[in-house]
Amino acid sequence: MTELLYYRDPYARETAARVLAADEHGLVLDRTVCYVRGGGQPGDRARLRMAAGEVAVTDTLRGPDGRPRHVLPADAGMPAPGERVTVSLDWPRRHRHMRVHTALHLLVSLIPAGVTGGAIGEAEGRLDFDAADLALDVEALTAGLRALVAADHPVRVEYVDETLLDQRPELVRTMSVQPPRGTGQLRMVRIGEDVDYQPCGGTHVARTGEIGPVRVTAIRSKGRRNRRVTLALEAP
Repeated sequence: MTELLYYRDPYARETAARVLAADEHGLVLDRTVCYVRGGGQPGDRARLRMAAGEVAVTDTLRGPDGRPRHVLPADAGMPAPGERVTVSLDWPRRHRHMRVHTALHLLVSLIPAGVTGGAIGEAEGRLDFDAADLALDVEALTAGLRALVAADHPVRVEYVDETLLDQRPELVRTMSVQPPRGTGQLRMVRIGEDVDYQPCGGTHVARTGEIGPVRVTAIRSKGRRNRRVTLALEAP
């Protein structure tokens, strides 16, 4: 089983690890700082140091067996099971994902509608809302985002009993995907006291001020009811 260190500390950038398995699907390690692709957030990239040298980790995703896999270039040599390696995260890329992901949480807090889809990139992100009946405005949403960023709200992770969703189903804003259940606990992300509170398995910055300059760049219709709202990080 792989210990996902980013759940404990999303700012961890490097770790020593032991190879559990190595095959055409990639490396399985006993621990990693690399985020495993999911929930609209890309898998992390990294550098892997091993006895034979250093190679790139081009993606991190779940393999056919469900275990996190560190994908290496096709021509890269594979370390053997049991070998000790060091994983160094592509931190600038990950940090941009964290900033965009947290900004999307703020966007959700500004639009009272269900979320039907989304994606996170290095410079921008988008969410689709079931918002045909709402009048959404680029400048008004941008002003709302910037006010929440300037307020520098803390962003905290809490673990709660999964039965909370039976009592408060409105906490799940995604309409097509439900958070995984069965472990007894849910990972919740809270921004401020009441800005946003919902289940989430991604990585986020510690305070909203860390997002930096941001603006909504587009609002588009995607079908009869869906409205796609795109935001982008701006240069300081």
